[in-house]
Amino acid sequence: MNTVDKDKFNLETRGRVSVWLTKHKFSHRPLGYDYRGVEILQVKSEEWLSIAVAPYAYGFNYLRSQCAYDATPGGSLVSVYHLTQMQDHSDQPEEICAKVFVSRKNPQIPSVYWVWKSADFQERESYDMLGIIHQGHPYLKRILMPESWIGWPLRKDYVVPNFYELQDAY
Repeated sequence: MNTVDKDKFNLETRGRVSVWLTKHKFSHRPLGYDYRGVEILQVKSEEWLSIAVAPYAYGFNYLRSQCAYDATPGGSLVSVYHLTQMQDHSDQPEEICAKVFVSRKNPQIPSVYWVWKSADFQERESYDMLGIIHQGHPYLKRILMPESWIGWPLRKDYVVPNFYELQDAY
């Protein structure tokens, strides 16, 4: 189980959302802050849906963006969710970033389409480019590449089919 070890992470240095999630016994791992001071959380795929609903209930009612990347060749794929707490007359809304690491052999993450409708095209793009399957998405089909395309073009180990220029260079 991926729970936060209170001896390992200082409650004063962790972000407000991480402290709140720990208090309510949600499994996650704090990853610190990005360059803008946005709190970053790591979440296991099997915990993602319950963790996603928790910040929504906490007030993070806007999915600013969802993207994905290949962490290392042969390593994990990462789905990244930027959540924002939108309120009336807010000039600097609070934000958090959640990262879900999955194995490239079985890249399945629960879809948050039913929590934030704005995840629709973004999750489809992550599927199309990296092969991350967002379970429960109502229309998970390729969005940029033709349906006949083989493979996932943004994976670091991807080899373009029938591309002979580099292969025949030597």
